Amino acid sequence: MSQFDHIIHHPPASFVEQANVAGMDAYHALCKHAEDDYAGFWATQANRLLSWKKPFSQTLNDSRAPFFSWFEDGTLNASYNCLDRHVEQGLGDKTAIIFEADGGEVSRATYAQLLSRTCQIANAMKHLGIQKGDRVIIYISMSIEGVAAMQACARIGATHSVVFGGFSAQSLRDRIEDTGAKMIITADHQVRGGKQLPLKSIVDEALTLGGCDSIEHVLVVKRSGAEVAMQAGRDLWMTEVADGQATTCEPEWVGAEHPLFLLYTSGSTGKPKGVQHSTGGYLMHAALTTEWTFDLKPHDVFWCTADIGWVTGHTYISYGPLALGGTQIVFEGVPTFPDAGRFWKMIQDHKVSIFYTAPTAIRSLIKAAEGTAAVHPDRYDLSSLRLLGSVGEPINPAAWEWYYQHVGGARCPIVDTFWQTETGGHMITPLPGATPMVPGSCTLPFPGIQAAIVDETGKDVPNGQAGILVVKKPWPSMIRTIWGDPERYQKSYYPEDFQGKYYLAGDGAIRDAQTGYFTITGRIDDVLNVSGHRMGTMEIESALVSCTELVAEAAVVGRPDDTTGEAICAFVVLKRARPTGEEAKQIAKILRDHVGKEIGPIAKPRDIRFGDNLPKTRSGKIMRRLLRSVAKGEAITQDISTLENPAILDQLADNH
Repeated sequence: MSQFDHIIHHPPASFVEQANVAGMDAYHALCKHAEDDYAGFWATQANRLLSWKKPFSQTLNDSRAPFFSWFEDGTLNASYNCLDRHVEQGLGDKTAIIFEADGGEVSRATYAQLLSRTCQIANAMKHLGIQKGDRVIIYISMSIEGVAAMQACARIGATHSVVFGGFSAQSLRDRIEDTGAKMIITADHQVRGGKQLPLKSIVDEALTLGGCDSIEHVLVVKRSGAEVAMQAGRDLWMTEVADGQATTCEPEWVGAEHPLFLLYTSGSTGKPKGVQHSTGGYLMHAALTTEWTFDLKPHDVFWCTADIGWVTGHTYISYGPLALGGTQIVFEGVPTFPDAGRFWKMIQDHKVSIFYTAPTAIRSLIKAAEGTAAVHPDRYDLSSLRLLGSVGEPINPAAWEWYYQHVGGARCPIVDTFWQTETGGHMITPLPGATPMVPGSCTLPFPGIQAAIVDETGKDVPNGQAGILVVKKPWPSMIRTIWGDPERYQKSYYPEDFQGKYYLAGDGAIRDAQTGYFTITGRIDDVLNVSGHRMGTMEIESALVSCTELVAEAAVVGRPDDTTGEAICAFVVLKRARPTGEEAKQIAKILRDHVGKEIGPIAKPRDIRFGDNLPKTRSGKIMRRLLRSVAKGEAITQDISTLENPAILDQLADNH
């Protein structure tokens, strides 16, 4: 039993008094509204939060379940909702984005300025032939220009697919080919931790790998100013094509179901899944969760530390705060440069009031603060903070308490948010002015979200018993399909095990027997969560085996890690004798670098163990559950009677 098991933190009375959702009675009233009139509940929010060119008359269309449609006969534009309407309401001079570069340089964009730049980029894209329905890849550093590029795509009805700047040329190529994109928007470099990291050269490499014939133009933003190769007729500097364009651009009014973006997430098979999100339902939920979960007010300074290459950066940088007319921080760098006090100094300097980051960052900063007093948050003025958030993976109770005490001064509620790329926004989370908080628990479903825990047959399990997390009813911001693969969508999220009735989150969970609070226990499939980034084990295994001169076979599992949540552990059989000592270290480095080149640095295995073979059943199936125990250093207590080669477990356990 943990020392934190029975700790409950109640929202401060002063917070409750001003909260957008104040008190548990208000929370329960919202939930009851959704229960009594599900479609009416969501229609109310969509009409309240969004500006529609043509109002919708049908809220939910479930006639093609599990391919659900929301507000489908209504038309709107996401960029108009995030920019124009605020300018029209007299907020043009309000700061939309405060950008802090890696080196500490600060620049700002008002709503009027962000709208003007968005229109210039949109006009440049139209000039180069991009039309409604075309796909555009964005592979760029954190910047005002990156947010404006996303908004520009939305403005003209193009569907953007942002690729995280840490992904390799091969990963970028795969996404270009799958989307059939006509344009890439990138930068010469990105700057992180004082280092210039190439982006344009990785784009160039990706385009030589084949399968990218759809690309007609590459727009390049000047970030470093360093010279990069530019291919005549294809590559253009953003300044040259956008700066002279008009600062107005009529929005393309699209149906609510028009694909706003595609975002690729790892699956249990090797090929990443292109998660397709709609315009209306997604934008509504982005705005609603920003309003209720983050309690956003006009005077707040909101900072989500995620990259726009991940869904968190989409929903809680590029869309949610802007849809509400908020002021937010966009940060280019890393939390440990120039030292591990960077986050705390930025909160102090910019008077941040709402701070949203990942447990991995919190754990690494705890370690740094305990080692160097000068970077401890207690040394900084964090009095501007009124709300903290956690995202990406479950936060362990000890880290939660440290965050609460040392960053929030025991006065700031913490919203520990559970959601996914596929859900579009928060699903299970405290509402800060209502929900009593328990360290390590994401607490209760967001109003309108019908979350439940079931067994393998889809039957509800009692509170206190672990099971599989599902959502029983569709919701507006949910994934619409997997791009180009509706069959995989149905199989992945509405499997036959549950008669196709429930959305399968892919996570295990348990509800507290007394409070009914949810705690996420981890993935139930072969997907790892490393520092909040989801990666398929098959994807990493495929990358290892693609090192054909060395690797005969590989299996990848996760093991718990204090900093990253999960660490990648690879078991590898080589095409030569099993190496030991210094040779094993050298080959492990070669393989790590190979995986980094194939997928990206975040996919590099922490541990690589070499074996003469892998533990397999007599039918040839690798027994990954045994490898998980080996990776954790646990004694093997499971039944191994079906194992063809039991002695290999001792070899792999000793090989560490």
